Amino acid sequence: MAQQHHEMTAGEALSVYLQDQATDFLRSLRLHRESSTDAQGAEESLAAARALRRASRRIGATLHTFRPLLDPEWTEGLRPELAWLSGTLAREHAYAARLERLLTALHRLSTPPPAPPPDPVPTVPHPTPAAVTVTAAAAVGNRPAGRVGPPLVERSRELGDGWAQPTAPGNREVRAGTADGPKARQSQAQPGKKPSGPLAVGAAKAAALLERQLTLARTRAHSAALQAFGSSRFHAVADNVAVLASEVPLRPTPDADLEALAAAAEYHLAEAVAWLPLVQAGLPYNAEALVHGLAADTAPDAQDAPWLKVRSLLRLHRYAQEVLLGDTPQDTRLVLAGQALDLHREAAEAAEAAASAARTPRIAPATAYALGVLHADQRHEVEAARFAFQRAWLRESVIAQ
Repeated sequence: MAQQHHEMTAGEALSVYLQDQATDFLRSLRLHRESSTDAQGAEESLAAARALRRASRRIGATLHTFRPLLDPEWTEGLRPELAWLSGTLAREHAYAARLERLLTALHRLSTPPPAPPPDPVPTVPHPTPAAVTVTAAAAVGNRPAGRVGPPLVERSRELGDGWAQPTAPGNREVRAGTADGPKARQSQAQPGKKPSGPLAVGAAKAAALLERQLTLARTRAHSAALQAFGSSRFHAVADNVAVLASEVPLRPTPDADLEALAAAAEYHLAEAVAWLPLVQAGLPYNAEALVHGLAADTAPDAQDAPWLKVRSLLRLHRYAQEVLLGDTPQDTRLVLAGQALDLHREAAEAAEAAASAARTPRIAPATAYALGVLHADQRHEVEAARFAFQRAWLRESVIAQ
């Protein structure tokens, strides 16, 4: 495909990519309209909406990166409409994923770790008949008559309560006074016992509050998506994409080529990454994300803005590479870096959802405490995502070292 692009002109290569994405857009729209209302139809509708959103993102990003090759008036009119459609379709899935992420984290944080396995109870080995004879003889020679027995048993009597006496199989017990035996440990942490503590007390109510708020937000996002599909604004977008599938409005005399525009997108990405604190993010734990997340700031997501900008520029760069390379697999470093930034955004939005729930009036202190712990946990996930991005972005230099 890359060789084919070298043989074609810049306008022809760009037209092929845009027409492919427009065809995917129209195919996904048809599948969405033909989906039924049962459970299987709902899954098909969600899959079609994701494909529709994917095609919208790629068309809009391509129009942005390669706009010097396209008709400017047509491009500037369609690009914001595609961004509106992609954002509208993404909200329902984002709320569902956020709720699942937060509930999973709450369960993990409020569940106590499993109890350690009990220490084995010392037992007296069963001697062989020959050993019993020798032991008995030695005992008879050294002890008064009538006190013949295994020396280990006699030694256990001398040690007192700290040593377990041999008992019948299936009826072992720890003598009174043994503070660290298996029976004592089982009384401290029994399997299946409900967790206790302030976090466990408020976790259930925190989960109910989050589920109520995010389910309501998801329902509203679903209604907004349905209204968008029936609006005249969406039909205008679909009509423009249908035109794009048959003919791409190119400039008569373009003033740039594909390679130069793709290189510009890569340059803007590298420039934005240079402003990130990658040295500090290279530490597995530095608490920057947590400290800034807990600061009393009017814009609590200000520290996340540079990372979100890099995420958008990384997508533009990856889509530009798709135009140039076609179906050729992309650099693994870009894929891993994109996945890390996706996790960064999900964790940051989840932390903000926990903080927003904690600001609910008249909630119990235990609920607020659980939401605070959850917020801190998600900010640590933000920090872990930054560390993963730093490792992926500097992957070549790390391997070279």
